[in-house]
Amino acid sequence: MIEPNLTEFGTILIFIMGGILFVTVGLFVAKLIRPNRPNYEKLTTYESGEETIGTAWGQFNIKFYIVALIFLLFEVEIIYLFPWAIIFGDKALIEGTDYAWAWFAITEMFIFIFVLALGLAYAWRKGYLDWVRPMNKVSDFKSPIPTGAYNHLKK
Repeated sequence: MIEPNLTEFGTILIFIMGGILFVTVGLFVAKLIRPNRPNYEKLTTYESGEETIGTAWGQFNIKFYIVALIFLLFEVEIIYLFPWAIIFGDKALIEGTDYAWAWFAITEMFIFIFVLALGLAYAWRKGYLDWVRPMNKVSDFKSPIPTGAYNHLKK
């Protein structure tokens, strides 16, 4: 009798194919059994339950975009710390090994973290992490209602 010999990559491939098949079949079945009764109200565009006003080309401060990019940059670079920590932790558990690799690995990781900190310091120094603060403006509005009327309402 021949035993199936599947590598770890084959197992991962089967899980990926199974996931894609599960999603595809689920979406197809949902399309078959859901009701399809479009009307004006269902086809209108809304944002968070509110009617949209104007076009989608609204302006916003570019610093939001820059902060998001910096966040993604550091988030992706932090991902590189996990494999290092796993390998470093596994090798540290093995007894009787030469620990010269440990000093090399620690030095390498401190250099990596230093480069990340240098990038963060650069972004901070350039002001990319500063939020725009609104200017406090004193209103020059003169109310036609006397101040005594406001005091009467507060009672």
